[in-house]
Amino acid sequence: MVKTAWVTDSTAFLDEELKNHPDIYTIPLTILLDGEEFSDGIDLTPAQLFERLKHLKNPPKTSQPSVGAFQTLYNQLSKEYDQVAAVLLSEKLSGTVSSSEQAAKLVEIPVTTFNSKILTYPMSALLKKGLELQGAGYSLESIMKELETIRDTNETYVLVGSLEQLHRGGRMSGLQFFLGSMLNVKPIISIVDGALTVKEKVRSEKKAKEKILDYFRTSYEKYQLKEVYILYGLHEAPAALLKAELEGQFPELKVICCPLGAVIGVHAGENTLGISWHNGL
Repeated sequence: MVKTAWVTDSTAFLDEELKNHPDIYTIPLTILLDGEEFSDGIDLTPAQLFERLKHLKNPPKTSQPSVGAFQTLYNQLSKEYDQVAAVLLSEKLSGTVSSSEQAAKLVEIPVTTFNSKILTYPMSALLKKGLELQGAGYSLESIMKELETIRDTNETYVLVGSLEQLHRGGRMSGLQFFLGSMLNVKPIISIVDGALTVKEKVRSEKKAKEKILDYFRTSYEKYQLKEVYILYGLHEAPAALLKAELEGQFPELKVICCPLGAVIGVHAGENTLGISWHNGL
């Protein structure tokens, strides 16, 4: 039996099932705050991060794990495993996929790097599906084909808590930021093919939420979705309200709330609220 190690990065949300899985390993991204380095999820919680953001002199930065960090991990795993499957955050949002691919060329153990084109819990859902298929006896090659199919059905819509942070972090152009902040426009950001795009500009947060629920309703009716992920910055209350609303409208639906984590918080802000689902899952 081929033994597979599953690797993901610290932007994934690991619930109890994934946290306690013996074959899952996480590699942290780095957060830079005024020259000080922190390992995401290890020595900086989202709450600590958002507190620090209020007093920063320079824009916060994040950086992917180094090629060397991946190489070290893969060499360690080669002592126990026959192959590695790395499910990582979108390569259009971070260089993490690239670091893994470069490290794979420097190690003996075969490494398959999967660009999830997403992050946080939707990425974790792909990881769970991979483990489920592995348990059903699928080869790694067929698991990856199946995950690609599911991945490409993802829809994610986000109301960004801080346009200023998104702009300062280099994730949004100056003009879009200026228009959003000057006209009190609430842009609905979507993730398309792994990149952030402005889906629509709406006049108020209330209207933006209604729009996002309309997108979801359309997909739900078309694909009979079984689960949906609500993603939030620091504040759980708005996510809990949205969860209650969805559960009221769609009693059969499994609604999972999860925090976005510190790396994404750096770019999006503490009041961020998003919704994501895979039409093919």
